[in-house]
Formats: sequence, structure tokens, C-alpha cells
Amino acid sequence: MTGEDNREGPRKIVHVDMDAFYASVEQRDNPELRGLPVAVGSPAARGVVAAASYEARKFGVHSAMPSVTAQRKCPDLIFVKPRFDVYKAVSLQIRAIFAEYTPMIEPLSLDEAYLDVTTNLKGMEIATEIAEEIRARIKATTGLTASAGISYNKFLAKMASDQNKPDGQFVITPKNGPAFVEQLPVKKFHGVGPATAEKMHRLGIETGADLKARTFDFLVEHFGKSGPYFYGIARGIDNRLVKPDRVRKSVGAEDTFSDIHTFEPAREGLQPLIEKVWDYCGANEIGAKTVTLKVKYADFSQITRSKTVPAPLLAITDLEELVDLLLAPLFPPRQGIRLLGVSLSSLGRRCFETAPQLRLAL
Repeated sequence: MTGEDNREGPRKIVHVDMDAFYASVEQRDNPELRGLPVAVGSPAARGVVAAASYEARKFGVHSAMPSVTAQRKCPDLIFVKPRFDVYKAVSLQIRAIFAEYTPMIEPLSLDEAYLDVTTNLKGMEIATEIAEEIRARIKATTGLTASAGISYNKFLAKMASDQNKPDGQFVITPKNGPAFVEQLPVKKFHGVGPATAEKMHRLGIETGADLKARTFDFLVEHFGKSGPYFYGIARGIDNRLVKPDRVRKSVGAEDTFSDIHTFEPAREGLQPLIEKVWDYCGANEIGAKTVTLKVKYADFSQITRSKTVPAPLLAITDLEELVDLLLAPLFPPRQGIRLLGVSLSSLGRRCFETAPQLRLAL
């Protein structure tokens, strides 16, 4: 599928999302962990939760949460060291199942992907039946459960996959798509992060209906290039195609804070973000040469600072040193810091055999 999609009728998109993937793999491989609150990650002071089992989620533990916070919420939490080689092997098994149904697969990470099954290799007409078969195959092959969302576009398929988790699926039809979006809080929209949700809140936009009430020009004025996307999804419209050759140009994470005025709390707040992007790169065997630090101040002005090194970063300590190098000159800040973000770009396949060891002097 290239260019415009000229097929008659609505597309049939399935979003498959594994349930608590990393934690579920650990519970599968170690029966003693089953039924217990498990977090994949490091319990260290600056550690972060990469994934949490459903037993842990009942206590409010979730991915990207600082480990100290997770332990406070759930004192019996069991930390397990990540095994990305195992997660990737299981992910390849899952993608092989997808490929039996359609070549139109757009992976988002090791544990989720979009599938366009409008025309499919099985000749099946009903997308819900395809999703059911795929989920059953995944369970039989890997012993793990998956949830699925089925709809006529990517945005709604993604939203649908969250509705009946774990081990369930949900359909949003063209008829009920716009109404589904209208009642949904914008903070739950895929593509609306904490900072954007906060900005929408200040503009009086709390739900899809509020977003729909704003004009195209208003959304472009306040959200720039994201304005047309928000205008469309508020109406249940998303024309993005499933792209099987999707190449990620960057990977990043950000979070909002109460006003920060000194280096130490800023650096502490950045650590979970550093670990999140590093874990993603490790899981997908991605190397990065450019590090970008994003800072937004109390008046909502923002700056970015970047540093590019000759060879891909080999260790998280290299990334930490670069972040420190970019962050330190910003203090003392002219006013409180409200948002911090870290992103990696100049991405490529990580090759440990040939990449030289970096020495980053501060």
C-alpha cells in the first residue's frame, strides 16, 4: 500500500497490544512469580519501572514510574532484572503470527503493532474474527495474552485496545467512532502527552467533545503542526496508513513537574526518562549518536540543547554524562522549570562488535 488509499469502504485496522508484556514473560518463565506484584526494572534509588504485572497495577504501580515511588505504593513489590533478549525472541514469534494474516504490519515496539487486514492472506471478511484468531494463536504459541482493538483507523484501533484489557478486544465501528471520541477525556488520547493535556486543560478542553468544538484555525494556532491531527481525531478521522517499513527517527520521553529551581531535583526527575529511552533502544537494538534535552519554563517558553557524538552510545552511563553536560549550564534558571524531556536521534542498528568505547569527559 503506497500513496493514497483508494479501496472502497472503510479500512479494517487491528491494534494488538500484549498484556503487561515484560512482566508477563517473567511470570510465565518463573512460576513462583505468578499471582504476585512484579516490576521489571531496577529497585535502585534512581531506578525506573519498565513494566508492571497486573497484580502490581492494582497498587498504582505502572511503567516509567520511579522505583522508589513504586516500592512506596507496593511494599511487597518484587523487582526482576529485564531480559531484553528473551522479550525480543517472543516478539519475533508474535510478529511471525501477524505475518500469516497480512504483510501490512507496523510495529510500534516489541509488544504492540498495527495490522491492516482490509485485504488479508486468509481471505477473512470480519476483522473481529481475525483479531480473535491472532490472540488465540499468540496464547497457544507463547503462553501469553494479548488484547486487541479493531476499528476503521489507527487512532481508534489504538484507543479500542485499551478498553477490555487484559485478554480482551473491543470494536469501534464507523457509526459509533465519533461518539466514542466525544466522551473520551483528552488526557487518554493516544498522542496527547502530559504537557499537551495540561495545555488543553488551560484552554478548557477536557473531552473529545470540547476538542471538536474548537475550530481548525484555533487548533493550528495553539498546537501548530499537531492541530490538523487533533481536528481530525476529534471527529473520528485519522487518515494515516499502516506503514510496514516504518523507520523511527527519534525516541524520547518527557514529564511535567512543579517548579524546579536547582540542579539536583531536575537531574533526579530526568533519570526515569533516561532509563525509559535507553531501555527502548536496548530492547530494539538501536544505537543513537544525538542526545537532546528539552526544558520548558513556567511561562511555557522552551529551549532544547543537543549534543552529537562520533559513535553510538554504548552504555547508559554515557547517556547520563551527556545529559549532565547539557543540563548543568542551565542553572540557575531564569524561572521555574515545568517540563523536562530527553530524546535520542541519529538512530541506527546497534553494533557492539565494531563501535569504539566512548569516553565522555565533563
